Amino acid sequence: MGSPTLRRALLLLPAAFLLTCLPPAPGTYLPLDHPQVTTNFACRAKVFGALATPRCQQKSWEGPALSVPTLALSTVQLCPHKCQPCVRVRLALNATGIDGLELHFLVLNSNRFVRLQVFRRHKRRADPGTLWQLQFDCFTAESGQWVFVWLETLPNGALVLNQSLQVINEKSGPKFHYTWMPAARVIEVSVPEGPNVTVRLCHQLALECEELHPPFHKQALVSRHQPAVLPYEYLLPCLCIEALYEHRDGQRKKKCPFQDQPEAYGLEFWSSMQFEDYSTSDEAQMAMSLRGRCLLYPNASLCWKDSAAAEAICSDIPNSTATRSDQIYTLEEVDVHPRLCFKFSYINSSHVECPRRTDPAWNVSLSVNFLQAHLHFHSRVPASFSSALCQQQSLLGQCVSEPPVYTITHPEGQGPWDLDLILPWRISRSCVLVWRSDVRFSGKQLLCPDISHKHWGLLALGLGLGLGLLVGIILLIRWGLHRFHRDTPSRGHSRPILLIYSPDSEEHKQLVCAFAALLHSALCCPVLLDLWELSHVGRLGILPWMYAQREHVSREQGQVLVLWSAGSARAYGLWQGKARAGPRLVPEPHDLFGAAMACLQGELRGTSGAAQQSDWVIAYFSKLCGQRDIPQALRYLPRYRLPQELPGLVRILQGPSSSTPSWFHASAKSLVRRLLRAEKKKGPRSRLHRPWRKATDRLAGSLFPLAHPKLRRPNCT
Repeated sequence: MGSPTLRRALLLLPAAFLLTCLPPAPGTYLPLDHPQVTTNFACRAKVFGALATPRCQQKSWEGPALSVPTLALSTVQLCPHKCQPCVRVRLALNATGIDGLELHFLVLNSNRFVRLQVFRRHKRRADPGTLWQLQFDCFTAESGQWVFVWLETLPNGALVLNQSLQVINEKSGPKFHYTWMPAARVIEVSVPEGPNVTVRLCHQLALECEELHPPFHKQALVSRHQPAVLPYEYLLPCLCIEALYEHRDGQRKKKCPFQDQPEAYGLEFWSSMQFEDYSTSDEAQMAMSLRGRCLLYPNASLCWKDSAAAEAICSDIPNSTATRSDQIYTLEEVDVHPRLCFKFSYINSSHVECPRRTDPAWNVSLSVNFLQAHLHFHSRVPASFSSALCQQQSLLGQCVSEPPVYTITHPEGQGPWDLDLILPWRISRSCVLVWRSDVRFSGKQLLCPDISHKHWGLLALGLGLGLGLLVGIILLIRWGLHRFHRDTPSRGHSRPILLIYSPDSEEHKQLVCAFAALLHSALCCPVLLDLWELSHVGRLGILPWMYAQREHVSREQGQVLVLWSAGSARAYGLWQGKARAGPRLVPEPHDLFGAAMACLQGELRGTSGAAQQSDWVIAYFSKLCGQRDIPQALRYLPRYRLPQELPGLVRILQGPSSSTPSWFHASAKSLVRRLLRAEKKKGPRSRLHRPWRKATDRLAGSLFPLAHPKLRRPNCT
């Protein structure tokens, strides 16, 4: 330790520690099956420890010369059969006064120790100033291990250098390049250097990369001078390129280049998926499974298609996100329909998939008569349906619904069911929206009347009859316009009417419905009738509904119209407790008539005289009952005999300035005549239990044509 040579070596140690490890050249592979020492002089080697004796090879030095003294370590890949990292040693020193050198290797993680001695083959010392350069390939180690190497010159250790290196397998797997050719739908793979590589395309799943379906499950051998071209079926975000060395258990390397490519989430992304429909209309449930090549889970919600065409727009339904279990999406309380579809969304891409079944649980048809729209429902399941009139808006590109909403409910029991709903119709209202209302999610079907069967072509034929006939048509039009202006009620005096009646019979209910439709069409005013709001009445109850409508009429300065009959007199007596009830005439304890009488009696007690009750009116048909059938307690209210005093009733209902359409009086008389004929022809008991809306269609359907055929009704809102 005290010799001058050793002291000089120790002084050089800090400089040696400051030298960085030279990094390996990119892509450095050693196809060696035996250690090797390369020097610029003739040498021989000797090993002590678990290392095969290397072969010595004299070779002129290539590349830039190293500074003196230098001990440099780097990591390279040793690939005789299976590539593994190893430590390459390069050194440069002045050979003056030395016979050889000794390298010590110590793996700090496992305490593995090896000594390597290198001598000149000829036993004579080198000339002064001779430069020795040496490269040892190589000392194997595992990735992550620390290897400590120090150098001593022989003899006497005149020079000592040391260095350490952590082995990091930066070359795990083959290095390759790829080129995507979208026009040819292929990916070209090449390798820069090194051993041959096998490449393939695969779909990355959770734990493995699954090969493509035939005929795209192709593997190709790639060399430095021979690239491979791999075709693919779909461009997907999970499409990857996998490369591995040709020998068994070689290192693998994958690249998935399309995960961030917007093109990978386009039409091919959805085309690669398989959809299977499990929806059941009888259980009001939509269910659909999704299986794709990638482990990606889109979101699903409902949308409604404007038409059955494949390119039709599908409008989103709010708050209709489906729940996912594994890869099955389900949604409850849905009106399963071929146009009610799932919209699958992932990132900025979406796809619409509709149920495969083409037979919905219900269907509806529309027919239009003068002032009436007739909806006929056929359903396999008990359900409720709602409808509303709407007007086509060309600027918005949709039909905007207008109140009120009409609802009808199928009863529970054995199906299928047929039911009819009659809506008031005016020429300005072009279409009807219909939907199922007893579920959370349903689409609104747009029904527009088909008037192609009307013989409007006769007008063109009439124009050819000559100038005389043309003049007659012009005069007829002027007369029709005069009738229109005379029959049009004032929109400024439209006030609501609450219609009260006693449930005498099914025929009497038909009379009430037809009379309500007559009032609504002729006076252009809202008519409040419990038979038109069965769903609302069923939810609230008859008493809350009655009092709510009474308050609305009072607030809007409308009228309560009591349609009196002989049955009303009996029901009033029963309500007062003054008559005995037969088995069929006992009113329900909380029916509309009883609720109305209780409301009227309460108002009588809260006011000082009959003059305060000017918004209560009694009307009766002269063919059905007389004035004597009205109780004494109610005779102070305004009473009108129909149809004789119909103009006076119209004035009190809609104001003194209101006018009665000319056809209104005739329609009311026809209504009574038909009801009397129906009473005389009353058949078996089963006929009394037919759906009253269907009978109303036949009873009231012929009333409105009594108006002039050219008459146009005002557009009341």
